[in-house]
Amino acid sequence: MDQGLPHDSSRQTIVCSSEERSKFELEASEQGLHGPEAEPHSPLPSTCFSRLADSFRVRSPQLYNAVDRAVKYIRGPRPKVDLPNPVPLLGRTYNFKGSRFTIALEPAIIRSTRPLTATWLFVLLVAAYIISFSFLVRAQWYTIPASSFVDCTSVYWAKDAGCGLDGSLCAPFSNTSFDFRCPAQCGSVVLQNPYLVGDESVDFVPLLVGGGDSQKTYRADSFICASAIQAGLFSDSTGGCASINLVGNFTNYLPTTAFGLSSIGFPSVFPMSFRFSPSNILTHCTDLRTPALAFNILISCLLFLVLRPKAIVTWWCLVCIGFWHIALFSQPQATPPPLDVAFGAFLPALFVCYGFWRVAVRFTLPVFANAPFEAMIWYLAPYWTGVLTNLTMSQIPIDRLTAADIKQQPGGVVALIIIVLILLVLVVNQMRVIRKTGWLPYYLGWYIIGGLVTLVLALASGLQFRLHHYIISMVLFPGVGFPTRLSAIYQGFLLGMFLNDVAAFGFDSILQTAASVSCRDGTTGSPLPTFITNSTTYNASITLTSQTISWNGMPTAIATQGWNGFALLVDDVEVYVGTALNYSLAALEAGLPHFFRLAYAMGGTPGDFTMPATLWPNGTWVDPLPGAS
Repeated sequence: MDQGLPHDSSRQTIVCSSEERSKFELEASEQGLHGPEAEPHSPLPSTCFSRLADSFRVRSPQLYNAVDRAVKYIRGPRPKVDLPNPVPLLGRTYNFKGSRFTIALEPAIIRSTRPLTATWLFVLLVAAYIISFSFLVRAQWYTIPASSFVDCTSVYWAKDAGCGLDGSLCAPFSNTSFDFRCPAQCGSVVLQNPYLVGDESVDFVPLLVGGGDSQKTYRADSFICASAIQAGLFSDSTGGCASINLVGNFTNYLPTTAFGLSSIGFPSVFPMSFRFSPSNILTHCTDLRTPALAFNILISCLLFLVLRPKAIVTWWCLVCIGFWHIALFSQPQATPPPLDVAFGAFLPALFVCYGFWRVAVRFTLPVFANAPFEAMIWYLAPYWTGVLTNLTMSQIPIDRLTAADIKQQPGGVVALIIIVLILLVLVVNQMRVIRKTGWLPYYLGWYIIGGLVTLVLALASGLQFRLHHYIISMVLFPGVGFPTRLSAIYQGFLLGMFLNDVAAFGFDSILQTAASVSCRDGTTGSPLPTFITNSTTYNASITLTSQTISWNGMPTAIATQGWNGFALLVDDVEVYVGTALNYSLAALEAGLPHFFRLAYAMGGTPGDFTMPATLWPNGTWVDPLPGAS
């Protein structure tokens, strides 16, 4: 094996790492964080324990022997030992059916790239990378007006009462156009909470209402970018520009399926609609996230294969490349990306990643100094899988680890069971690896303490426990700090998943209110009013212009909570806010179905609305289902 590397040999590296690990654990023990070998402070506890053990051995010798064997197995070897360094798979001699053959790919890579490992060249290439990446960022975001960008969830009409009485806050309804640019991959952005369109509830799909008529007319609360993709203005993979034209009142939105997206219909009238036309104003409309991804993957491969800096330098390069690719290309928090927000998350992310290096990575990455090709495979494949979690895990029917989401999303429970079983196998195997070193009791102790703290947090009154992806990475990283190939794979994926969550969403709290978990458009648990009008009391013989619907008054117990009025939605538009207990249907168009939802209001602001009551054109009244919408 070539010994002319700029690194120490793998054996020297792991010995150094073991000494560092022992020093680290000794310091923890001196501060009262005792490992499995810590001596008691006084002989009394040891004496009491010996007496109990002797008594247990005399009374139940077979059980004592079984427990003793289990404890010794879990404890592992004494004294503690280091795992052997992994031998490069592509730099060793193999025996096969009496024949010996040698694969020397790793030594060949090391010899051929040695002239390119100079420090001055690395610094020069880093500067060139930063400049090139800056030009990509400029081309992505800063060549058209910032006001032209829309997000994947941008709409013209807000949910329920978000546009105010009769939609006045969302005016004008027609004769307005706007040239916009959409990012790529908006077709996979879906609703996170149930959304009512008439009497139909949609969830975990892009919000698309209409588009099936000859002019491709969409209801104004449809996702603009997904609607433009379905209408054929540009592709989902590249994003693009278009012009949106508000056309006001429209009746009977037709469903359609095109370009992999499906919309739903709405058989009644809505005050705002839009159609699309190509944009003749905006240029530089192609989303560059795919070229940026190819560029960053190439740079990370060269980092392992050609440049081969010290392990800690490689680590920081991975941290920076992944974070800024997510923040500026694959999952920006807004469009254009808010750089102040990104830097606000970047600095604490660096601190956490230094912790990852100290507790795990410094024991694993350096041992692959003589196997750059292997290191590239074991680290980069899972690393980029984690960085692109929004794409690589998009087909798994779990988005948020909450009981309500998992139960509601089709296949969520099955997916969760499969994930738990896979994690169980991986954890048990990693425990087996740790046991071989003699450190298993130490790690088990800390994880048990962490589990108890988590349990206390999960039971905190009034808040919901959220196990974010970045927290999962922080929890699992200490347990993968060993010189094995599987540990390298785990580290790559956990780093990518950590960066994906932090760069895209920030350091969200581990404890959150129900309102924040529901992403601000879910139900809040407020009390619900009830209709007096029902399928029995509604008189279909009376014409619509003379009809009136009514609801029950507000109970005293609810009024004492601050609720002081009612809000009514008709056909998903707020048409009444006040204290009256009835509403005339004279203004409604005959021959169409109509949908009614009612809510208590506090100072004019409604709480949760009921499920819709439906009045069909033939005079049939369908009572609302129980629960909030």
